Amino acid sequence: MTTTDAIAGRPAPIPITDPDDPRIAVFRAVREKDLTGRHGFIAEGSVVLDQLALSRRFRPSALLVLDSRLAGITDRIARLPQDCPVYVASREVIDAIAGFPMHRGVLAHGIDMAAGLTAADVLSVARAGDPAAPILIALGIANHDNMGALFRNARAFGAGAVLMDEASCHPLYRKAVRVSVGTVLTEPWARGGTPIDLIEAAIAAGYEPLALDPKAEGSLGSLDPSRPRALVLGAEGPGLPRAVTDRIAGVRIAMRSDVDSLNVATSAAIVLARLYEARADLSRSVR
Repeated sequence: MTTTDAIAGRPAPIPITDPDDPRIAVFRAVREKDLTGRHGFIAEGSVVLDQLALSRRFRPSALLVLDSRLAGITDRIARLPQDCPVYVASREVIDAIAGFPMHRGVLAHGIDMAAGLTAADVLSVARAGDPAAPILIALGIANHDNMGALFRNARAFGAGAVLMDEASCHPLYRKAVRVSVGTVLTEPWARGGTPIDLIEAAIAAGYEPLALDPKAEGSLGSLDPSRPRALVLGAEGPGLPRAVTDRIAGVRIAMRSDVDSLNVATSAAIVLARLYEARADLSRSVR
């Protein structure tokens, strides 16, 4: 197909030949936009675009595609809202727009249609879905890779939601969205508040908070999979605040004594996978 062909009844893609074209301003210098606030977000790559198309909370406002990639993603484009413009550019132009080499060749700009959701709002949605599913509470997670991986693990192992305190990085940073393979756009989440605020919100919603702490005495094998848990995770290095570990019970992952801890996303994956398997076994046993 050519850049002027319509896609599934949509308006034809719009060729962009000038990196300074005002129509693609939202895509310009996306690295700098990551540093200046959350005025929308960038979804990078076709897999992430799939999640954006599925999302109920987030909506694409524009799409920028490398001309050589257009023919291969027409089915994906057809699933986007009709009023979402599709811009097409050459490799030279698209790299100049983004400010770095765009290897994936697909950029979507999205907006949050439900900005300001609180922890209570999100937990209400989670309990209405699978009331026994665990949730994650992330405290002080500043690394974008870890944040994205937490969301990917949450979706893979059936977590109902992710809550983040105000000290955690925003999950809509471009790298976090990419590492999550777009699950940031489909997993329920809320960001804001203090660690104690989030723990109290989880308790009020019927979850039992449980600190993932290498110094804790509790073991994974002792967990009852039928009880909804809020798994509380801290940043690598400082770990969880003392105010948290003094307040709630903890569990540790068995490991060699010469290793003091695991990556936070890895720890979450181990515990979530254990609970997911145990819940599946429990479900089969009651049929």
